Amino acid sequence: MSERKPVDLRSDTVTRPTPGMRRAMAEAEVGDDVLDKDPTAARLERRVAELLGKEASLFFPSGTQANQAALLLHGRSGTEAVCEAESHLFHYEYADAAFLAGMQLRTVVTDRGHPRRKAYEAAIRPGDPHHPLTSVLCVENTHNLHGGVVVPLEAMRAVKRLGEERGLPVHMDGARLWNAAAAGGASLEAYAACADTVMVSLSKGLGCPVGSLLAGSREVIDEAWRVRKRLGGGMRQIGILAAAGLWALDHHLDRLPEDHARARRLAEGCAGIEGLRPDAPETNILMIHLEDPAPEPAELSRRLEDRGILMSPEGPGRLRAVTHLDVDDAGIDRALEALRAAAA
Repeated sequence: MSERKPVDLRSDTVTRPTPGMRRAMAEAEVGDDVLDKDPTAARLERRVAELLGKEASLFFPSGTQANQAALLLHGRSGTEAVCEAESHLFHYEYADAAFLAGMQLRTVVTDRGHPRRKAYEAAIRPGDPHHPLTSVLCVENTHNLHGGVVVPLEAMRAVKRLGEERGLPVHMDGARLWNAAAAGGASLEAYAACADTVMVSLSKGLGCPVGSLLAGSREVIDEAWRVRKRLGGGMRQIGILAAAGLWALDHHLDRLPEDHARARRLAEGCAGIEGLRPDAPETNILMIHLEDPAPEPAELSRRLEDRGILMSPEGPGRLRAVTHLDVDDAGIDRALEALRAAAA
């Protein structure tokens, strides 16, 4: 292992709070959010709702809990939620839809995470008494396992129109929706308008230590408070955490294009290394495909770790690297140097 501090590209969740963020947290005005509302949390919730063009939002300790709250709000036990086949909701939420809501997930295969109306429409159950009823349509933007791709606005709108025609609500896992907007495709509000509820994360690209928010209509978010309570997500002086979110919106939101640029530079450097075939990153996630003579993902990951670079194996023949505010240009240089040596 290198004696220098490792360059950690495993995820944008590994960031540490900046000095300014820590000061904001230490100085936060707080109250009991369960009893009569924490004032700093209330400010954050209003701010996020305004950014997304929604009536209200609610702070959750995690994106998984917020996503599952949305399923509980929109669906009911014994029904089915339609989601993308490589979605976070399907792969990384520990079968919570079945465990908590009594719902099953029906997956739709897409081209790089871009939902097609016809595919979603075909997944909606026709009402046969032998089939579960469809209760909610789910989308993800940016799409994690497809390499942080930005799902085009028109594709999102098509799913929303389908939901309206069929009387089905749409939920968006927008954990990295900030990155989608920063990539220049459309505004946060335009993307959020494509769903009835939207989850956004503070602890990924924005660099906060914890927290996500669920946004929607006032009626839905009022009920979400009760669902969060049932899930054990009611917290007391959460202004300490919410202050980090307010700081990040003021200081970290506008810098997201820097992460995107570094992911592109990492991809360009990888393209010149024998055995590495990087995808073209659209945001801050880079998928690197390993071909002969490159070693297998676990072995290459181990060799990189020995050189002070942390990347995650992402299934057979693939590594994932995620840029974030704790990785600067020098970190990208170190990562490329290590890749050249380790892939040989």
